[in-house]
Amino acid sequence: MAIEDIEELPGVGEKLAEKLREAGFGSVESIAAASLNDLKEVGMGEASAIKIVSAARENLNMGFETGLDALKKRESIGKITTGSKELDKLFGGGIETQAITELYGQFGSGKTQLAHQLSVNVQLPVDKGGLNRSAVYIDTENTFRPERIIDMAKALKLDPNKILKNIHVARAYNSDHQILLAEKAAEFAKESNVGLVVVDSLIAHFRAEYTGRGTLADRQQKINRHMHLLQRKLADPNNLAILVTNQVMARPDILFADPTAPVGGHIVGHTATFRIYLRKSKGDKRVARMVDSPSLPEGECIFEVTGEGIKDASTKD
Repeated sequence: MAIEDIEELPGVGEKLAEKLREAGFGSVESIAAASLNDLKEVGMGEASAIKIVSAARENLNMGFETGLDALKKRESIGKITTGSKELDKLFGGGIETQAITELYGQFGSGKTQLAHQLSVNVQLPVDKGGLNRSAVYIDTENTFRPERIIDMAKALKLDPNKILKNIHVARAYNSDHQILLAEKAAEFAKESNVGLVVVDSLIAHFRAEYTGRGTLADRQQKINRHMHLLQRKLADPNNLAILVTNQVMARPDILFADPTAPVGGHIVGHTATFRIYLRKSKGDKRVARMVDSPSLPEGECIFEVTGEGIKDASTKD
Protein backbone atom coordinates (compact mmCIF):
# COMPACT_ATOMS: atom_id res chain seq x y z
CA MET A 1 0.00 0.00 0.00
CA ALA A 2 1.39 3.39 -1.01
CA ILE A 3 2.41 5.81 1.75
CA GLU A 4 0.79 9.21 1.31
CA ASP A 5 1.45 11.06 4.60
CA ILE A 6 4.82 11.42 6.32
CA GLU A 7 3.31 10.12 9.59
CA GLU A 8 2.98 6.73 7.88
CA LEU A 9 6.77 6.46 7.51
CA PRO A 10 8.43 4.18 10.09
CA GLY A 11 9.53 6.08 13.19
CA VAL A 12 7.73 9.32 12.32
CA GLY A 13 5.39 10.35 15.10
CA GLU A 14 3.34 13.50 15.53
CA LYS A 15 6.17 15.60 17.01
CA LEU A 16 8.77 14.54 14.43
CA ALA A 17 6.26 15.11 11.61
CA GLU A 18 5.74 18.65 12.88
CA LYS A 19 9.51 19.28 12.92
CA LEU A 20 9.87 17.86 9.40
CA ARG A 21 7.08 20.07 8.08
CA GLU A 22 8.61 23.16 9.71
CA ALA A 23 11.88 22.33 7.94
CA GLY A 24 10.09 22.04 4.58
CA PHE A 25 9.71 18.25 4.44
CA GLY A 26 5.93 18.08 4.29
CA SER A 27 5.58 15.29 1.74
CA VAL A 28 6.91 11.78 1.20
CA GLU A 29 8.45 13.02 -2.07
CA SER A 30 10.44 15.79 -0.34
CA ILE A 31 11.83 13.31 2.22
CA ALA A 32 12.73 10.82 -0.52
CA ALA A 33 14.70 13.54 -2.31
CA ALA A 34 16.42 14.75 0.88
CA SER A 35 20.00 14.01 1.87
CA LEU A 36 20.87 12.49 5.23
CA ASN A 37 22.49 15.78 6.29
CA ASP A 38 19.22 17.60 5.55
CA LEU A 39 17.34 15.35 7.97
CA LYS A 40 20.10 15.36 10.57
CA GLU A 41 19.79 19.16 10.68
CA VAL A 42 16.17 18.67 11.77
CA GLY A 43 17.49 16.85 14.85
CA MET A 44 17.37 13.21 13.75
CA GLY A 45 20.07 10.64 14.31
CA GLU A 46 21.82 9.08 11.30
CA ALA A 47 20.19 5.67 11.75
CA SER A 48 16.69 7.16 11.94
CA ALA A 49 17.37 9.38 8.94
CA ILE A 50 18.55 6.41 6.85
CA LYS A 51 15.47 4.40 7.84
CA ILE A 52 13.02 7.17 6.95
CA VAL A 53 14.69 8.15 3.66
CA SER A 54 14.95 4.49 2.60
CA ALA A 55 11.26 3.90 3.32
CA ALA A 56 10.25 7.02 1.40
CA ARG A 57 12.38 6.09 -1.61
CA GLU A 58 11.17 2.49 -1.62
CA ASN A 59 7.59 3.74 -1.54
CA LEU A 60 8.23 5.93 -4.58
CA ASN A 61 10.24 3.29 -6.43
CA MET A 62 13.24 5.59 -6.91
CA GLY A 63 15.47 3.06 -8.64
CA PHE A 64 16.27 2.65 -12.32
CA GLU A 65 13.52 2.92 -14.90
CA THR A 66 13.26 2.52 -18.65
CA GLY A 67 13.36 5.39 -21.10
CA LEU A 68 9.68 4.78 -21.76
CA ASP A 69 8.92 5.30 -18.06
CA ALA A 70 10.90 8.54 -18.10
CA LEU A 71 8.96 9.67 -21.18
CA LYS A 72 5.68 8.98 -19.40
CA LYS A 73 6.78 11.09 -16.42
CA ARG A 74 7.64 13.93 -18.79
CA GLU A 75 4.01 13.99 -19.87
CA SER A 76 3.08 15.47 -16.48
CA ILE A 77 5.25 18.55 -17.06
CA GLY A 78 3.32 21.78 -17.54
CA LYS A 79 4.37 24.91 -19.44
CA ILE A 80 3.57 28.57 -18.79
CA THR A 81 3.27 30.97 -21.70
CA THR A 82 5.42 34.10 -21.63
CA GLY A 83 2.90 36.12 -23.62
CA SER A 84 5.10 36.07 -26.72
CA LYS A 85 4.75 33.27 -29.27
CA GLU A 86 8.35 33.70 -30.41
CA LEU A 87 9.64 33.55 -26.85
CA ASP A 88 7.48 30.49 -26.13
CA LYS A 89 8.95 28.84 -29.22
CA LEU A 90 12.48 29.52 -27.93
CA PHE A 91 11.49 27.80 -24.65
CA GLY A 92 9.96 24.84 -26.46
CA GLY A 93 6.40 25.86 -25.60
CA GLY A 94 6.85 27.96 -22.45
CA ILE A 95 8.49 27.90 -19.03
CA GLU A 96 8.67 24.28 -17.82
CA THR A 97 7.64 22.89 -14.47
CA GLN A 98 10.10 20.63 -12.59
CA ALA A 99 12.90 22.88 -13.84
CA ILE A 100 14.86 26.00 -12.90
CA THR A 101 14.87 28.68 -15.58
CA GLU A 102 17.53 31.37 -15.20
CA LEU A 103 17.19 34.78 -16.88
CA TYR A 104 20.32 36.91 -16.85
CA GLY A 105 21.11 40.28 -18.38
CA GLN A 106 21.86 43.92 -17.63
CA PHE A 107 19.35 46.17 -15.86
CA GLY A 108 16.45 47.06 -18.13
CA SER A 109 16.81 43.89 -20.22
CA GLY A 110 13.35 42.60 -19.23
CA LYS A 111 14.10 40.07 -16.46
CA THR A 112 11.71 41.51 -13.87
CA GLN A 113 9.08 42.25 -16.51
CA LEU A 114 9.07 38.58 -17.53
CA ALA A 115 8.89 37.56 -13.86
CA HIS A 116 5.80 39.75 -13.40
CA GLN A 117 4.18 38.47 -16.59
CA LEU A 118 4.69 34.82 -15.68
CA SER A 119 3.22 35.47 -12.21
CA VAL A 120 0.05 36.53 -14.01
CA ASN A 121 0.13 33.92 -16.77
CA VAL A 122 0.54 30.94 -14.44
CA GLN A 123 -3.01 31.69 -13.25
CA LEU A 124 -4.49 31.33 -16.74
CA PRO A 125 -6.42 28.16 -17.65
CA VAL A 126 -4.33 25.38 -19.18
CA ASP A 127 -5.91 25.91 -22.62
CA LYS A 128 -4.78 29.57 -22.49
CA GLY A 129 -1.16 28.72 -21.69
CA GLY A 130 -1.34 28.74 -17.89
CA LEU A 131 -1.52 26.17 -15.11
CA ASN A 132 -4.56 27.57 -13.27
CA ARG A 133 -2.31 27.87 -10.20
CA SER A 134 -0.89 30.60 -7.96
CA ALA A 135 2.59 32.16 -7.78
CA VAL A 136 5.22 32.87 -5.11
CA TYR A 137 7.44 35.93 -5.62
CA ILE A 138 10.60 36.25 -3.49
CA ASP A 139 11.71 39.86 -3.99
CA THR A 140 15.34 40.56 -3.05
CA GLU A 141 15.80 43.94 -4.75
CA ASN A 142 12.47 45.66 -4.04
CA THR A 143 11.39 45.35 -7.67
CA PHE A 144 7.93 43.80 -7.33
CA ARG A 145 5.27 46.29 -8.43
CA PRO A 146 1.58 45.42 -7.96
CA GLU A 147 0.71 48.27 -10.35
CA ARG A 148 2.52 46.38 -13.11
CA ILE A 149 0.55 43.24 -12.31
CA ILE A 150 -2.68 45.26 -12.61
CA ASP A 151 -1.68 46.50 -16.08
CA MET A 152 -0.88 42.98 -17.26
CA ALA A 153 -4.04 41.49 -15.76
CA LYS A 154 -6.25 44.13 -17.41
CA ALA A 155 -4.58 43.48 -20.77
CA LEU A 156 -5.64 39.82 -20.45
CA LYS A 157 -9.15 40.84 -19.29
CA LEU A 158 -8.56 39.29 -15.86
CA ASP A 159 -9.68 40.57 -12.47
CA PRO A 160 -6.59 42.41 -11.08
CA ASN A 161 -7.61 41.89 -7.45
CA LYS A 162 -8.02 38.16 -7.96
CA ILE A 163 -4.66 37.95 -9.74
CA LEU A 164 -2.88 39.90 -6.98
CA LYS A 165 -4.50 37.74 -4.31
CA ASN A 166 -2.96 34.66 -5.92
CA ILE A 167 0.59 36.05 -5.90
CA HIS A 168 2.29 35.46 -2.54
CA VAL A 169 4.99 38.14 -2.26
CA ALA A 170 7.78 38.37 0.33
CA ARG A 171 10.72 40.78 0.53
CA ALA A 172 14.01 39.07 1.39
CA TYR A 173 16.37 41.29 3.39
CA ASN A 174 19.47 39.09 3.32
CA SER A 175 20.65 35.74 1.95
CA ASP A 176 19.60 33.77 5.04
CA HIS A 177 16.12 35.32 4.87
CA GLN A 178 15.98 34.49 1.15
CA ILE A 179 16.72 30.81 1.84
CA LEU A 180 14.20 30.77 4.70
CA LEU A 181 11.50 32.16 2.41
CA ALA A 182 12.20 29.40 -0.12
CA GLU A 183 11.76 26.84 2.68
CA LYS A 184 8.50 28.53 3.75
CA ALA A 185 7.29 28.35 0.15
CA ALA A 186 7.97 24.59 0.19
CA GLU A 187 5.73 24.26 3.25
CA PHE A 188 2.61 25.76 1.67
CA ALA A 189 3.21 25.04 -2.04
CA LYS A 190 0.69 22.19 -2.21
CA GLU A 191 -2.05 23.73 -0.06
CA SER A 192 -1.86 27.02 -1.97
CA ASN A 193 -1.69 25.26 -5.37
CA VAL A 194 1.54 27.05 -6.32
CA GLY A 195 2.64 26.61 -9.93
CA LEU A 196 5.49 29.15 -10.11
CA VAL A 197 8.17 30.36 -7.70
CA VAL A 198 10.09 33.50 -8.70
CA VAL A 199 13.37 34.60 -7.09
CA ASP A 200 14.17 38.12 -8.30
CA SER A 201 17.09 38.23 -8.07
CA LEU A 202 18.93 35.09 -7.10
CA ILE A 203 22.36 36.53 -6.49
CA ALA A 204 21.95 40.11 -5.18
CA HIS A 205 22.27 39.41 -1.44
CA PHE A 206 25.01 36.80 -1.85
CA ARG A 207 27.00 39.24 -3.96
CA ALA A 208 26.66 42.03 -1.39
CA GLU A 209 27.35 39.92 1.70
CA TYR A 210 30.28 37.85 0.46
CA THR A 211 32.94 40.24 -0.79
CA GLY A 212 36.54 39.38 -1.51
CA ARG A 213 38.17 36.28 -2.89
CA GLY A 214 38.46 34.70 0.57
CA THR A 215 34.69 34.39 0.94
CA LEU A 216 34.06 32.91 -2.51
CA ALA A 217 33.98 29.24 -1.42
CA ASP A 218 31.47 29.92 1.38
CA ARG A 219 29.28 31.96 -0.96
CA GLN A 220 29.26 29.31 -3.66
CA GLN A 221 28.39 26.53 -1.20
CA LYS A 222 25.48 28.57 0.14
CA ILE A 223 24.19 29.34 -3.36
CA ASN A 224 24.50 25.66 -4.22
CA ARG A 225 22.35 24.66 -1.22
CA HIS A 226 19.79 27.31 -2.14
CA MET A 227 19.54 26.14 -5.75
CA HIS A 228 19.18 22.50 -4.73
CA LEU A 229 16.50 23.46 -2.22
CA LEU A 230 14.55 25.15 -5.02
CA GLN A 231 14.84 22.06 -7.21
CA ARG A 232 14.42 19.25 -4.65
CA LYS A 233 11.91 20.74 -2.23
CA LEU A 234 9.86 22.88 -4.61
CA ALA A 235 10.15 22.09 -8.32
CA ASP A 236 10.28 18.29 -8.24
CA PRO A 237 7.78 17.26 -5.52
CA ASN A 238 5.23 19.95 -6.45
CA ASN A 239 5.60 19.85 -10.26
CA LEU A 240 6.05 23.63 -10.35
CA ALA A 241 8.27 26.02 -12.29
CA ILE A 242 11.18 27.93 -10.76
CA LEU A 243 12.21 31.24 -12.35
CA VAL A 244 15.34 32.98 -11.09
CA THR A 245 16.78 36.23 -12.39
CA ASN A 246 20.50 36.83 -12.25
CA GLN A 247 22.84 39.79 -12.38
CA VAL A 248 25.78 40.04 -14.78
CA MET A 249 29.38 41.16 -14.80
CA ALA A 250 31.79 42.20 -17.54
CA ARG A 251 34.61 39.75 -18.25
CA PRO A 252 37.85 41.72 -18.85
CA ASP A 253 39.47 38.80 -20.71
CA ILE A 254 36.98 39.04 -23.60
CA LEU A 255 38.01 41.82 -25.99
CA PHE A 256 36.19 41.25 -29.28
CA ALA A 257 32.85 39.69 -28.27
CA ASP A 258 30.09 40.40 -25.77
CA PRO A 259 31.90 40.42 -22.37
CA THR A 260 28.66 40.02 -20.39
CA ALA A 261 28.62 36.95 -18.14
CA PRO A 262 26.19 35.81 -15.41
CA VAL A 263 27.26 36.00 -11.76
CA GLY A 264 27.38 32.79 -9.71
CA GLY A 265 29.87 30.80 -11.74
CA HIS A 266 29.54 27.13 -12.52
CA ILE A 267 27.34 26.44 -9.48
CA VAL A 268 24.43 28.38 -10.97
CA GLY A 269 25.24 27.27 -14.49
CA HIS A 270 25.15 23.56 -13.67
CA THR A 271 22.04 23.75 -11.46
CA ALA A 272 19.84 25.84 -13.74
CA THR A 273 17.99 23.72 -16.30
CA PHE A 274 17.59 26.55 -18.81
CA ARG A 275 19.81 29.64 -19.13
CA ILE A 276 18.56 32.60 -21.13
CA TYR A 277 20.53 35.76 -21.84
CA LEU A 278 18.40 38.90 -22.27
CA ARG A 279 19.62 42.14 -23.76
CA LYS A 280 18.17 45.47 -24.85
CA SER A 281 17.46 46.25 -28.47
CA LYS A 282 15.83 49.17 -30.25
CA GLY A 283 13.00 50.90 -28.33
CA ASP A 284 10.84 48.43 -26.42
CA LYS A 285 12.38 45.43 -28.15
CA ARG A 286 14.45 42.88 -26.26
CA VAL A 287 16.53 39.96 -27.51
CA ALA A 288 16.45 36.58 -25.78
CA ARG A 289 19.10 33.95 -26.45
CA MET A 290 18.92 30.34 -25.29
CA VAL A 291 22.40 29.73 -23.88
CA ASP A 292 21.95 26.31 -22.31
CA SER A 293 19.26 23.64 -22.28
CA PRO A 294 19.25 19.84 -21.92
CA SER A 295 17.04 19.39 -24.97
CA LEU A 296 16.56 22.65 -26.87
CA PRO A 297 18.91 24.12 -29.49
CA GLU A 298 20.64 27.45 -29.08
CA GLY A 299 18.67 30.24 -30.68
CA GLU A 300 17.49 33.82 -30.43
CA CYS A 301 14.23 35.68 -30.70
CA ILE A 302 12.96 39.24 -30.34
CA PHE A 303 10.07 40.25 -28.09
CA GLU A 304 8.67 43.49 -26.73
CA VAL A 305 8.07 44.86 -23.25
CA THR A 306 4.96 47.02 -23.61
CA GLY A 307 2.64 48.81 -21.22
CA GLU A 308 0.36 45.78 -21.39
CA GLY A 309 3.16 43.30 -20.74
CA ILE A 310 5.27 40.88 -22.77
CA LYS A 311 4.28 40.68 -26.44
CA ASP A 312 5.65 39.59 -29.80
CA ALA A 313 7.75 42.29 -31.43
CA SER A 314 5.81 44.50 -33.79
CA THR A 315 6.94 44.73 -37.40
CA LYS A 316 7.08 48.53 -37.21
CA ASP A 317 10.40 50.19 -36.36
